[in-house]
Amino acid sequence: MGKRLPLMFHMSLLEIVGTLFGFANIVLLIRRSVWNFPAAMVMVSCIAVVLFEAKLYAEAGLQVFFFIVNVYGWWLWARAGGMQHAVQVGWMGWPTRIGWIAATAAVSLELGWALSRYTDAAVPMVDSAVAGMSVSAQFLLSFRRIENWIAWIVIDVVSIWLYVSRDLDLLAVLYVAFLVLSVLGLREWWKAAKTGGEAGAA
Repeated sequence: MGKRLPLMFHMSLLEIVGTLFGFANIVLLIRRSVWNFPAAMVMVSCIAVVLFEAKLYAEAGLQVFFFIVNVYGWWLWARAGGMQHAVQVGWMGWPTRIGWIAATAAVSLELGWALSRYTDAAVPMVDSAVAGMSVSAQFLLSFRRIENWIAWIVIDVVSIWLYVSRDLDLLAVLYVAFLVLSVLGLREWWKAAKTGGEAGAA
């Protein structure tokens, strides 16, 4: 049996692989390409291990959720013609938007309470807020709603602080890039909706 790699070296490799596939995921997503989903599935698999070791349990578990929802999103985008061309996108209506915000807040608060009571999570309320918002954003992405980018911008800002505080520097760098790309993604999807790429308001 070969010599086992030191844990920190192993974790750094996972962060690097996750970072590279994270960049690929966002670039493909901005282009409205269905191939963003397999890239995302590799990214979240790597990041799940890194976050679990950092005791960010809500976000580690969230990566498992992301893997499943990315499979679902891949199927939805393929049905919408994504295997042949860039998918159409659109905004939600205000009643649906308000409902999403209320549901996200409720889930985040409940998860934060559970983490603070039953685990040794490092920062339970912040961890749960990122997790709750990410769940909403991922579903909005799968449904091709432009609001997903606004949610990701907020998530990216909070995540940068969170990862720096836990000495996860490569992930923090990744999320700085995600923040820039999320702003770009919002602009590109907004333009696509205005020029005929709208999927219709929910």
